Amino acid sequence: MRTVPVDQAFSDWRKLADAIRHQPVRVVGGGEGAMVVMSESEYQKLMGQAWDRLLASMDRLSEEAKASGLTEEKLEVLLADES
Repeated sequence: MRTVPVDQAFSDWRKLADAIRHQPVRVVGGGEGAMVVMSESEYQKLMGQAWDRLLASMDRLSEEAKASGLTEEKLEVLLADES
């Protein structure tokens, strides 16, 4: 990933916009943490991957719960218990 100083990123915004068409760019400045600038399509791809991983985890946990004997009725009792 290419890294550019924050002042360069803001002074030459058009060049940064061209660069992010190819890959995300890390922008750093003042000893502070960095930000990453990326194209919208790259962002959407990352969000889709995260959503896919979340759904896969939920499916896996659901199967594990069923294998352990957790039913909808037992879950309702557990959720209703305020102790």
